[in-house]
Amino acid sequence: MTQISRDPLRTAWIHGDPRRVAYPTDSQGHFCGQKGTPNENKTILFYFNLFRCTSPSMMLKLQCPTTQICVSRCPEKFLTYLEMRFLNKKDKTQWEYYRQFCKATASPAKSLSDLLSRGDCPPAVYPSRPFLQRCLPDFSTINRTLIVGSRMQFDDGSGKSRNIIELREAANGIGKILDARTIGLKVFEDYTTTWKWILIGLTVAMALSWIFLMLLRFTAGFLFWVFMFGVLGIIGYGIWYCYVEYIGLQHKPQSAIMIYDIGIQTAINMIFHLKQTWFSMMIILCVIEAIIIIVLIFLRRRIRVAIILLKEGSKAIGYIPSTLVYPVVTFVLLSICISYWAVTAIFLATSGVPIFKVMVPEGGCIHEDETCDPEVFPETHIPVVCPGASCNFAFYGARSVYHEYIIVFQIYNLFAFLWLVNFVIALGQCTLAGAFASYYWAMRKPEDIPRYPLFLAFGRAVRYHTGSLAFGSLILASVQMFKVIIEYLDSRLKKAQNSVARFLQCCLRCCFWCLEKMVKFLNRNAYIMIALYGKNFCASTRDAFYLLMRNILKVAVTDEVTHFILLLGKILVSGIVGVLAFLLFTERLQEIVEGPTTLNYYWVPFLTLVLGSYLIAHGFFSVYSMCVETIFICFCEDLERNDGSAEKPYFVTPSLHRILTKKRPAPQRQRE
Repeated sequence: MTQISRDPLRTAWIHGDPRRVAYPTDSQGHFCGQKGTPNENKTILFYFNLFRCTSPSMMLKLQCPTTQICVSRCPEKFLTYLEMRFLNKKDKTQWEYYRQFCKATASPAKSLSDLLSRGDCPPAVYPSRPFLQRCLPDFSTINRTLIVGSRMQFDDGSGKSRNIIELREAANGIGKILDARTIGLKVFEDYTTTWKWILIGLTVAMALSWIFLMLLRFTAGFLFWVFMFGVLGIIGYGIWYCYVEYIGLQHKPQSAIMIYDIGIQTAINMIFHLKQTWFSMMIILCVIEAIIIIVLIFLRRRIRVAIILLKEGSKAIGYIPSTLVYPVVTFVLLSICISYWAVTAIFLATSGVPIFKVMVPEGGCIHEDETCDPEVFPETHIPVVCPGASCNFAFYGARSVYHEYIIVFQIYNLFAFLWLVNFVIALGQCTLAGAFASYYWAMRKPEDIPRYPLFLAFGRAVRYHTGSLAFGSLILASVQMFKVIIEYLDSRLKKAQNSVARFLQCCLRCCFWCLEKMVKFLNRNAYIMIALYGKNFCASTRDAFYLLMRNILKVAVTDEVTHFILLLGKILVSGIVGVLAFLLFTERLQEIVEGPTTLNYYWVPFLTLVLGSYLIAHGFFSVYSMCVETIFICFCEDLERNDGSAEKPYFVTPSLHRILTKKRPAPQRQRE
């Protein structure tokens, strides 16, 4: 136990087996579709009695209390064992078809009771299709009526008449995602068709971000108006387009129907043909437009100050252009962290050996859910005491100390992931702060700026400040871990009828959200102080907090107005690319450029480009945001350490000093 507790993740890599995720497992613990095994050509899992599966989660975890075997295909028609064996005795093809859904050792039963007691074959088969390598009912709709294989009533093979609602309840919502594999194939086809256009769109987003950052240095005021009217115009275009589509569907009766929650593919095909969809989108865009206008009205007096800060930030980035490349480093490090966490989580989830449990179709057996051995189970007394009982695979696990703490190790892995991610972000913030601080504290710019400031700042952060960054990341990761726990409890208590519990849950979520935002704010400014003075995390946090409190009115300029302007820039970049992508993928630019014309879902590449463009713009503008915050902290320190005299001149530029302090600097300040 001591060795395991020291390195549980290493132990997971030893005991885990990702094949248990890639392949479904039958009742004997054998993988379906694994090469080199008798089931190599049997890639799909088939359930003998789907009515015993009370929830989709039980099926996906292979814990459905019914026999499961590997098959090469799913049934395509209704057929009961009684019809096949006793009513159509002369038709041998019926048995050949039916036996592929029976155990390999199955032989014709003498009676229905003999069949049910032996459990070698399913009592009935239904039209099914594979989903996640499992045979599930082939639900469909005709005139908004749910059917399976053109039937609503059918025999379950044990003498009971079943209806389609019972089958749907047995699957418990599986019908909603029954067509997801088909959608996945269509989405893949769309990506295959449009990948070149997606790369071009992302390149355009990168070029726009570069252009905006360069223009901010020379025309920050004008560019702000471009951001503002550009964003308002793009959202206005969206409102107009939604209105046109809504009016166009007013006289179509089918546009007023509600989406029937059977198949996700059906819902996706219908959603853009419903007027409720366009009306809802129009309302959402109108609300966003109104919020932006109200914020602009209330912040109009502080925008001029933010523009001066943006100009100063543009100069710093112009002197240290390598900072625009650093987001790529952060992206690579974050990708490594995410990959390691995901792979380790899979290995932890697949640790153990197959565990078999006694399962009884009708229930009520004293030996039900006991651990059993399938090889010796037929020779035990359990089949005699509990007719119809079987020894089926349940899950992967073991009784060792390691397997008892799998959940603890998963929590440990998640916490380590959050810690590493926050550390990578903190390293980037401290590195950028160090580089931009070297710009601010240079009396003559760019002569006094050291060579390779970004590389030097990164080296200092790694060599001297790793502990401080790790401690700050630990605090933030702890808060985020509590948030995850709160979200988990919230998901478990959603069906609770206690309004007091729901109210307390909501309060906790709100408090932890505010706490996370506050910790992020303090950490970011603490990392700037660490880059400036090299003190430990606690001392830097204290100094940053008191410094900000002494300049609380100026803090609103950097953390609200400046960030809001940069947010407009991000929205504008993603909006421009999004509008062009929408026009291209909906074939509205065919006279100018010939785009793809055979898309299944045009919104797939469209949303990919919008999201990708926003992330690219965020990467560029986040450097800008860190630059402005660093310059502001340095400015506050500059005012407290210097007085503008010849002995203690200000390092701040006259324009920034004048706009933030509303007075001119001392005339002794000399500047090239």
